[in-house]
Amino acid sequence: MEFLFQPWPWYITGPLIALILFLLYYLGKSFGVSSNLETLCALGGAGNFLEYFKFDWKKNSWNLVFLVGAVLGGFISYQWLTPNEAIALSAATIQDLSTLGFENIGTSFLPDEIFSIDSLLTVKGFFILLIAGFLVGFGARYAGGCTSGHAIVGLSNLEFPSLISVIGFFIGGVFMTWIILPILF
Repeated sequence: MEFLFQPWPWYITGPLIALILFLLYYLGKSFGVSSNLETLCALGGAGNFLEYFKFDWKKNSWNLVFLVGAVLGGFISYQWLTPNEAIALSAATIQDLSTLGFENIGTSFLPDEIFSIDSLLTVKGFFILLIAGFLVGFGARYAGGCTSGHAIVGLSNLEFPSLISVIGFFIGGVFMTWIILPILF
């Protein structure tokens, strides 16, 4: 039973993800968080304002169950399944983060300098959240899907646009880590 409350190894979770993707593909369903949010917007009446959201959201209502499960799973994982021990980080990573002003590096999975309520309620934190949210939303629509949709589903379906998108996601991540993050902190 203790196995359920530990992070599962890749050789169990990988095949489970593959099984779910096979079932979705077999049933003709698409997967991705941005498509879930489209369904949520259509349900909320966004089709009254934008033609893009005028579709029968009931055909995609299973997306809403997935979205609720993702939020609930994230909460359960954070509350009861997050290990309490320190994170194993390299000395170079600890040095780089402390140079940027991070404290208590490796003691938690979510650094307080970014994810605490106090830092989000500052002007800087609010604008970071606002701009990041806009960029993620715009990028997901511009790329024709989100990171999970392209990286998990698109690549498993051998879709070339997903390969280009995933390469772009990694380039964006490197740019954020090495250029933008040092400017912000």
